[in-house]
Amino acid sequence: MKILALDFSTSQRCVAVVQPLSGAAAAFQSEVVEAGGRSTRAFGMIERALTEARLEREDIECVAVGLGPGSYTGIRASIAVAQGWHLARNVKLAGIGTMEVLAAQAQADGVRGDTLLVVDAQRGEFYLAQWHLSDADRIETEPLHIVSRQAIESRLAAGGQMFGPDLNRALPGVHGLFPSALRLGQLVLERSDFLPGEQLVPVYLRETSFVKAPPPRQI
Repeated sequence: MKILALDFSTSQRCVAVVQPLSGAAAAFQSEVVEAGGRSTRAFGMIERALTEARLEREDIECVAVGLGPGSYTGIRASIAVAQGWHLARNVKLAGIGTMEVLAAQAQADGVRGDTLLVVDAQRGEFYLAQWHLSDADRIETEPLHIVSRQAIESRLAAGGQMFGPDLNRALPGVHGLFPSALRLGQLVLERSDFLPGEQLVPVYLRETSFVKAPPPRQI
């Protein structure tokens, strides 16, 4: 299965193409990364990744999306691309949370033991999850939830190893780690839980609320 993977959940946007060999290892992989901004030039990045992989758009059989948490606008953009591709080509769709991708990336980078993963949730709060990483396994030991800055600083002071994207200024003790579209695509190779387009939704733990605008003043 030829997979196009998109992760626009952080300031480091990335697109990857992954192809399996004998149903397991990747025979050819390409990844395009644009760092340092929040703009999403999705189709330009996709074309570059396809060119490097020597594939055409019609060769793609699955589109995988990083569902966050993270940049809501970026995640929605990648979901829209995936849903449009599905409507046009009837490809399979897959969505994986950012924390799982980060855990897989940390494991590949040699991180072991209890590992805290953190993403900025804005409003002075942070998304936090803990995974236990070993040579053989990745196990979520503390489910994703929202915590205060004070809670993060307390965990850091206690000596926990913490990783996450875009936090080097806000939380200097957090090691920089970005989700990789290449890692996302490799995770999808191991799975079969594909989704219909309407079930590709961002990971967003807060309740959505709207404030009704006051009626216009009569002048």
